[in-house]
Amino acid sequence: MSSSNGVAAVTEPAAPAPARAAGPATASAPGYRAGRTLPLRVEAMRQWRRRRTMVMALVLGALPFVLIAAFAIGGGPDREGGRVTLMDTATASGANFAATCLFVSAGFLLVVPVALFCGDTVASEANWSSLRYLLAAPVPRARLLWSKLVVALAFSLAAMVLLPVVALAAGSVAYGWGPLELPTGGSLPAGDAVPRLTLVVAFIFVSQLVTAALAFWLSTKTDAPLGAVGGAVGLTIVGNVLDAVTALGSWREFLPAHWQFAWADALQPQLEWGGMLKGAAVSVTYAVVLFALAFRGFARKDVVS
Repeated sequence: MSSSNGVAAVTEPAAPAPARAAGPATASAPGYRAGRTLPLRVEAMRQWRRRRTMVMALVLGALPFVLIAAFAIGGGPDREGGRVTLMDTATASGANFAATCLFVSAGFLLVVPVALFCGDTVASEANWSSLRYLLAAPVPRARLLWSKLVVALAFSLAAMVLLPVVALAAGSVAYGWGPLELPTGGSLPAGDAVPRLTLVVAFIFVSQLVTAALAFWLSTKTDAPLGAVGGAVGLTIVGNVLDAVTALGSWREFLPAHWQFAWADALQPQLEWGGMLKGAAVSVTYAVVLFALAFRGFARKDVVS
């Protein structure tokens, strides 16, 4: 464009329009729903395909057959003295054998799958450098933790159910289907034995919530799955050691390990709830605190892996 004196006029470029702040309509893609990210079904299939899940299932499923073989070789448990223990009644019936399998595994073996499933779930994603990509999907942090926690607890419960179910089936074939012979004397009809064993499994699961919460909290703190799993198992063992220190007196009642065998009250002629209720209250209290720490810490964590 020329001016009247023939000199070309310089036209300045127009200033860019100020950028508008992104409102709710532009904050996310159309159709995005935070509650639909990382569905439980998808997370469950991812965890099911893990090799450690298959190995743990094989170990728990094989334990009853190992015990049956041991009793066959050794000739069955010996009842020495006047005191009868749950181990002494192992071959009395399938229900007794299932109760014995729970007795020998509740102190340590069933701790391992709980620590493994809950301690490996978040730390493994960080170890594979895939955690930040999940969050960039975008999966909200709270949603990611909830999905992984629910699936981990479900797998832990499945592990605890698998052992007595296989033991009950194998024991019924090996020793017959009959009443549950109680160490304190008397017996429970076979129809009442199954609900009592179900209650035992439920209490063991609740009592292991402390280990689950501890492993899950450690899993949000480290990129090493073995560290989270080993830390939870190690601290659980420390709790068992402290419970053995009788000098602590009544302070031991604040330890979850002090109540881990309170389920024996379910194997009485008259069901007793006192010990199991106290143990469940202690376990749930510790678990709620540790789960809250896991969610609070992960919400503020700088995820770089």
